[in-house]
Amino acid sequence: MTVDALTRTDAVSEEAATEAPVDSTPQAETTSESTEAKTEAPEASGTSETPAEENTAESPKPKRGRPKVATTAKKTRTVELTLTVTGTADGEWQAELKNGAKWVAKGLEIPAAAVSRAAKELHADLSGPIDEVINAARELQAAKVAQLEAELEKAKLALAELDA
Repeated sequence: MTVDALTRTDAVSEEAATEAPVDSTPQAETTSESTEAKTEAPEASGTSETPAEENTAESPKPKRGRPKVATTAKKTRTVELTLTVTGTADGEWQAELKNGAKWVAKGLEIPAAAVSRAAKELHADLSGPIDEVINAARELQAAKVAQLEAELEKAKLALAELDA
């Protein structure tokens, strides 16, 4: 029963009680008392229904799935960072850093010595292959320097002959 229905019932009961002729007979008194009792009975049940309706309205609907259980364990927040280090046979190294899907840094030139030190700090399994690549690049560069020094000597000799 709604509040409006109770109010209308009360108003109708009060009008009936005021319009009804008042007899001095005991029957009239019992009729008016029974009318009051009837009007009070719905109010009493209405007040008991109203808090029940409020309780159901206030309590949220249970959510689907498993209920959440309070845990004492700390939740660790993971961060996805991707560091890509690339090197060439010439000994040129570059680094790129990605945070999730967003690029933080791209194409940063870094020295080979820094790559070697970082690999040693991270893990021995990483430093071995990286050091092999760096040593191969070092040998290649040493051969290039030897070749250029030989060409430089030839150029110096040719210049000395022209000056003489």
